[in-house]
Amino acid sequence: MPQRDRSPRSALALSRSVERPRAAVLLLHGGHEYGTSAPGPWNLPAVRMLPFEWAVRRATAGHAVLIGRVRYRCRGWNGERADAARDAETALRELAQAAGELPTILVGHSMGARAALRAGGAPGVRGVVGLAPWCPPEEPVRHLDGRRVILLHGDRDRVTAPKASVDFCTRARAAGAHASFVEVRGSGHAMLRRAAAWHELTARAVTGLLGLTPLPSRVIAFHR
Repeated sequence: MPQRDRSPRSALALSRSVERPRAAVLLLHGGHEYGTSAPGPWNLPAVRMLPFEWAVRRATAGHAVLIGRVRYRCRGWNGERADAARDAETALRELAQAAGELPTILVGHSMGARAALRAGGAPGVRGVVGLAPWCPPEEPVRHLDGRRVILLHGDRDRVTAPKASVDFCTRARAAGAHASFVEVRGSGHAMLRRAAAWHELTARAVTGLLGLTPLPSRVIAFHR
């Protein structure tokens, strides 16, 4: 059975623990712009990430990859507090303490993608996969120099803007990141339409960033 960290103080919950891990993937679910109450264990944003976790688990089977979730103290980003980003950074430190500094991929949705991008410059982070990310125009990018960033966004998203993801990629590339944008046509923010395409693209992006498989051609082809 996989070991699960149930400590209420921990920002990291491991859903796959392996001996002598060679890499790690952390998943970050979405949230709200504001909200200081703690999310429940089965809140909808967390449930939405489960198929992505399963897809990544299948794609990395046999490769000694730890898989974990970032646990938030608060439901919201909460302005300058950036609570979700702070929790992501804490989870990365806990991961390093538990398993050493591993090549790590962060996979986040919406607010979780913003948190992953904000924490993407931390030691050990090799890349970030953002799903329908929340990318305000003031979001910093300099810390992503040398990192790989892949943003997936549905063209029917009415919660976060696909154009904001394109603009973020442009700014991140100017700052030295290897940033790519992939449009998921016919899908919106909840990633329910064309769900299989979301899951496959995410899993292939993760294995590509870890060097286990080639990156999808749709990721490599972005030159906007």
